[in-house]
This record gives sequence, structure tokens and C-alpha cells, in this order.
Amino acid sequence: MPDANAAVVAEGLVKTFGPTRAVDGIDLVVPRGVIYGLLGPNGAGKTTTVRLLTTLLRPDGGRATVDGIDVATRPAEVRARIGLTGQYAAVEERLTARENLNLIGRLYHLGRSEISARGTDLLERFDLVDAADRVVKGYSGGMRRRLDIAMSLIARPSVLFLDEPTTGLDPRSRLAMWELIEELEHDGTTVLLTTQYLDEADRLAQKIIVIDTGKVIANGTSDELKDQIGGDRLSVTIARSENLQSAVDALRQLTTGDIEVEVDDDGTHLHAAIPIRRPDGASCSPCPRRCRRRCPQCRGPAANTGRRVPDTHRQACSRG
Repeated sequence: MPDANAAVVAEGLVKTFGPTRAVDGIDLVVPRGVIYGLLGPNGAGKTTTVRLLTTLLRPDGGRATVDGIDVATRPAEVRARIGLTGQYAAVEERLTARENLNLIGRLYHLGRSEISARGTDLLERFDLVDAADRVVKGYSGGMRRRLDIAMSLIARPSVLFLDEPTTGLDPRSRLAMWELIEELEHDGTTVLLTTQYLDEADRLAQKIIVIDTGKVIANGTSDELKDQIGGDRLSVTIARSENLQSAVDALRQLTTGDIEVEVDDDGTHLHAAIPIRRPDGASCSPCPRRCRRRCPQCRGPAANTGRRVPDTHRQACSRG
């Protein structure tokens, strides 16, 4: 097994259901303390992969470890080290938020004082204090989702599995959930996040693997994956053909390759498709305060591990 000290390692993972090969030889290595994205469409095998890594299914082939512990041969030890939030909030509607947290704490055999302290901390952290003693049945979808993740964190897991945590949420709740997930990374929790949303993986994940039909079809950072498909492109329409050269000269500063020009049938409108040059990260430094400002060069959240921010942003942020 490569890199046994990683938080999660899978090698040649296989799971079949009859003739269907739901997971077909997946390899992955999740470093500690990062958000690792598993991106793919519905039916790609994301949830099955998570269920294999969290011991809910037994693999038909390959191996996987969490914290160096084999998921197939020592499942109980793996379960003691992980948290899992599925696609649908697994909360008891007849209990309050505080009672749900107490219930999970007791299932983990935590002491009463520890459950109380941990529950209070999580209620504050997930902005559920005002609703802590209300029955969950009256909660909104976003509140249920926040409580579900809080319940997964009650025992301080070293690895948290989030299976499409923002599915069905409205845009405001979705953004709030993104911020909560980023805070988990800042606290040192390893997060394996499955999603079908490109923007979600782009914002949150330090590294992404893309799977389809149970196989890994691409992997890398967000920028590396974009480069593999040609990068961003800008289309420009020029009304008068005599202005073509001046427009090309003005746009050439943004490009990394040749400008492709197409002329409409009428001969007066031209379309230039140009690959956009990504900003040079050589002059950037990691944001020292992990703020949530968006980098004006890479347009990504400066808080993300691995993101680079311009020196001007870093200096301003250092001053608060």
C-alpha cells in the first residue's frame, strides 16, 4: 500500500452488484488535514466508494485503509476514527438538536460531562444555539444538514466523509455550508467530500479525482484539471474587420497560445477564441491568516490550502 501514513488510502478498490461494476479499480491517497474532492455525475460510484471506505460495504477487490487501519479486516477500529454524513440528513425528528447530539455521544461511549461540553461547543459552532431545544421536525433543510454534520463530529473524528452535503440546499444555505466545511479544514480535520457540482469542488477541494462508471478518469488540483481540458477561453466578436489586428494585439497579453480567428459568412464579424493565461503564482504567497477574501488574481478563496494570493493581498490581510 502506498503512503501508509496518509489519512485514507485505496488501491484497486472494486465493488460489484451482479453484472454491474459500481467501483472499478479506484486508487486514491488522501493527505491529512485537507479537503479531498470526489467529483462525478449521479451513478458514477461516489457513494459506493464512500460506503466501502466507511466499512458499510465490503470490497470485492483491492484494499483500503483509514489511519493505516484496514477497512475490511478491522472495521470496528475504523468506525471509531471516522465521521460520516450521508446524502440525506440522518437526524431523529422527534428529538431536539441537543438530544440528538447526546444520543450520538452515548453511542460512542463518551462520558456525560464530555458529551455536554462537546454538544454545547458544536451547537455554537454550527449556529444552532437558539434552536437547540426545539424538536428537529420543525427545522429547515439547512439546519438539519448542519446538525447532521455536528453529530458526525461529536467524537472528534480524524477523518470526516461528506457525501454530497449541499444537495437540495438553497444558494444561501449552500454558501453557509461551504464556509463550515472550510472551517473544518482549518481545524485540521481531513475531509473526503463527494459532489456533483464543479463550483463546489473548485472552491473547497485541494485535490480532486473525477470518477465515472466506477473508474477514475482524471485527478489533480482544480487548476491542473482545467489545464487538461484546454483551460478557460474567451470569445470576442469584432464588428469591423479592419480592427482585427489592433484587437488581437490588445488581447495577446492574456494568451498562452495562438489566437484562433473565424470569419462569418458576411465577412465583417470575426470571432477570436483565445486561451487565457493563468496568473503567475511566483509573486504570490499563502495568505497567513486563512481569510475568506477572494484572491483578485486566481479568483479563488484565499483560505483554501494551496491557494496563492498576491503580495498586496497578503500584506493587507496581515494588517487585519
